[in-house]
Amino acid sequence: MIDLTVKDLVKSFEVGNNILDGVSFEVHTGERVGILGRNGCGKTTLFRLLSGEYAPDSGEIVIPAGRRLGLISQIPVYPEGYTTEDVLREAHRRLYDLQNQIDQIAEQMATDDSPGLLQAYDRLSEDFRRLGGYDMEHERDRVANGLDISAAMREQSFESLSGGEKTRVNLARLILEDTDILLLDEPTNHLDLRSTEWLEDYLLHFHGTVLVISHDRYFLDVVAQRCIELVDGKAEFYSGNYSFFLEERQRRFEEKRKQYEKDQAKIEQLTRAAEQMHLWAFMGNDKLHKRAFSMEKRMEKLRQTERPTEERKLNVHFSESVFRADEVLVVDSVTKGFGDRTLFRDLTMTVTGAERIALIGDNGMGKTTFLKLLMNEETPDSGWIRRGPTVRTAYLPQIVTFQDQSRTMVDTMLYECKCQPQEARDRLAAFGFRGEDVFKTVDSLSGGERSRLKLCMLMGSEINFLILDEPTNHLDIASREWIEDALSDYGEALLFVSHDRYFIEKFATRIWALRDGTFTDFRGTFEEYRAFTARQQTLQQAVRQAERKKEPKPKKQPSAARQLQKTEKAIEKAEEKLAELEAQCEQFSTDYQKLMELEETKTALQTELDALYEQWEALSEG
Repeated sequence: MIDLTVKDLVKSFEVGNNILDGVSFEVHTGERVGILGRNGCGKTTLFRLLSGEYAPDSGEIVIPAGRRLGLISQIPVYPEGYTTEDVLREAHRRLYDLQNQIDQIAEQMATDDSPGLLQAYDRLSEDFRRLGGYDMEHERDRVANGLDISAAMREQSFESLSGGEKTRVNLARLILEDTDILLLDEPTNHLDLRSTEWLEDYLLHFHGTVLVISHDRYFLDVVAQRCIELVDGKAEFYSGNYSFFLEERQRRFEEKRKQYEKDQAKIEQLTRAAEQMHLWAFMGNDKLHKRAFSMEKRMEKLRQTERPTEERKLNVHFSESVFRADEVLVVDSVTKGFGDRTLFRDLTMTVTGAERIALIGDNGMGKTTFLKLLMNEETPDSGWIRRGPTVRTAYLPQIVTFQDQSRTMVDTMLYECKCQPQEARDRLAAFGFRGEDVFKTVDSLSGGERSRLKLCMLMGSEINFLILDEPTNHLDIASREWIEDALSDYGEALLFVSHDRYFIEKFATRIWALRDGTFTDFRGTFEEYRAFTARQQTLQQAVRQAERKKEPKPKKQPSAARQLQKTEKAIEKAEEKLAELEAQCEQFSTDYQKLMELEETKTALQTELDALYEQWEALSEG
C-alpha cells in the first residue's frame, strides 16, 4: 500500500528560483526514508508542503484518507498554563473523552437498568480497552523516560521549556498518538545518546511510515531503509541507508565523469572530422558539407552535457604548537556541584599528548561544567586542575559568542585575530564564506555558521590542546565532514563532548563516560567501549541471578505432594500460554503497539513462571 505520493511538485519563494522543481516520489506503508541534501535545498520546505503548512505552486501530494500525519518541527500552541504533562495527555484526548462517557453512563446505571444503557456501557468499555485505555499511563511514562522527560519537567509549564525541550515533548506526544506517517525534522538535535538509541529502537519497531531529515549519519544508517537526495530541485533515489548512499553517489559521480570525458574526446574527434569534410567539400564535393553539418549537430547535443562537479572540500588545518612535556592535563581529586546536587566527586585523571578523548553522558550530567572547569570559567569545590607549561589551549563552546555581534565576519577576523584583510578573506573562503557572505553581520548568522566562523578563528592559532563542546551540533553533513577533514590532520591532544556517534567513532581513542557523578575511563574506541558496557551488563545480570538462587528456599508446606502436583500443572499451563504468546509475537512483528502489549504480558507471565519454578524446586528438594 502506498502511504504517500508526490508528483511533479514545484515550490518557489522568489520568481525564477524554484527550490523544488518537479519532485516526484512514492513511499510505501512501513518504509523508513532518509531525506538528504545540503542546507537550503528544500528538505524542510518539502515537509511543510506534506503537512499542509505550505501550498505547492504546482504538482500534487496524495495521502490516503484516514492516514494521520505528524511533523515534529511544528510546535502547536497550547492553552495558557498547560504543563508538559497536559501536553502529553493531549495524545490520549480520545481515551479521556471515552472514559468520561463511561463514567457518565455508570452514574446513570445507578438509577436506570435499561438494556440499551448496559449495551452502550459494554461497547464503550470494550473500545476503551481495545484502544489501550488501561495502559495509557504506563505508555506515557515509558515514552517520557525514553526521551529523558523527567518528572520535574512534566510538572513545568510548557511555555517555560527551552526550544529543544519543547521539540522533545512534541516528539513524545506524536509517538503516543501512534501517528501513521511521521515526518521527523532533525529529531536527534536535542537528544543525548541514550534517548537517541531509544528513538532508534522505537522507529525500528514502528509499524507506520517514517520520513526523516537528519544530519546524524549514525542515526540514518540505523533507521533509513532508503534515501532521497534533493539536488537542484530534483529528487535522486538510493535504495539503502546513509553508508550505501555515500558509496552509490560516488559511484554515480565517477560514471558521469567518465561519460563526460568520453563525450569531450568524441567532440574533439568530430570537430577534426567536420573541419576536414568542410575542407574537402570546398574542393568540389558538396555532399560532404551535409555530413559535416550532421556531425556538428551531434556535437551540439554532446556539448549540452555539463561537467559533473563534487562539493568543494574546505582547505583547512590547525596550526599546531610544539609540545615539550609528558602531561597535557592533570585532574586531581576534583569535586563540583551546585546547591545540594553534586555533579562529580574526586575525579582524578591525566591526559598526555596526542590523545583523543570523547566525553559522553546523558544531558545534565555535568559534561559542559567539566569543560568550563578546564577553561577556568568555573571553580572546583575541591581538588585542582593543572595544564602543562607549554600547552596552548583552544576552546569551542556550545554557545558561540563574539566580542561585538554587530561586526561583519571579515571585521571580526580583523579585530579578534589581528590579521591582514587578505588573510582574513582567504581564511574565511577556506571555511566556505565567500563573496558577499563575508560582509554578513555576526548576529545574522545561524548557529552552524557561528560555530564554523569560530573554528576558522581558532585554526589560525598555534594550539596543542583542542577542546570542543558539541562541535557538530548545528552543522549539516557537509560542514561536519569539513570539520572532520580538518581534525584528521590535527595530531595533538583533543577533548570533545559529543552525541554524534559517527564523529565519536571516527576520532575517539579514549572514552570518558560520565554517569551518576562518576567517570568511567575507558582506553579504546567507541565501538570497543559499547562492547565493554554490553559485557558488563551481562555480568551484572548473571550476578543478580546467582544471588537469587542463593536466597533461602521456603519451607515445604504440610500437604507437599498435593502442592507439588498443583505446581506442576500450573507450570504446564504457563508454558503453554508462553508458547502461544511467542507465536503471536511473530504474527504481529510489524505492529508496534500490539507487540509492546504482548511483550508486557510475556514479561508478567515469565515472572510468574520463574516463581513457579522456584516453588517446584523447593517442594521437590523437601
